[in-house]
Amino acid sequence: MSKRILVLDDNQDILDIVHETLTYEQFEVRSISNSLDVLPVIDEFNPNLIILDFRLAGTNGGEICKTIKVHPRFGNIPVIIFSAYFNNDDHILNYGCDGIINKPFDLAELVEKVNNLI
Repeated sequence: MSKRILVLDDNQDILDIVHETLTYEQFEVRSISNSLDVLPVIDEFNPNLIILDFRLAGTNGGEICKTIKVHPRFGNIPVIIFSAYFNNDDHILNYGCDGIINKPFDLAELVEKVNNLI
């Protein structure tokens, strides 16, 4: 069975590129753009890894990461945050994420980080 990855970003172009790249790498990928859907989708999809954009419409991906990490059933799922808005990665790490990818990102870097965490 292939590993499952959940991707949350409010930019459809990024969702499409990440979805296509990870699907090509033989992952089962679910892409969503609404941060309100994330916990129910995690519960239903049971991902092996979650990728979150840091700056989402109306919310903060870091806070979503924190919510996931303290959840009794989801806390062990690795989370990668990607963002174009940070020069200081330590700030993002305070949310409990397992990896950071700075935008714009290289697709090879994305695949490497995903493979390292799964």
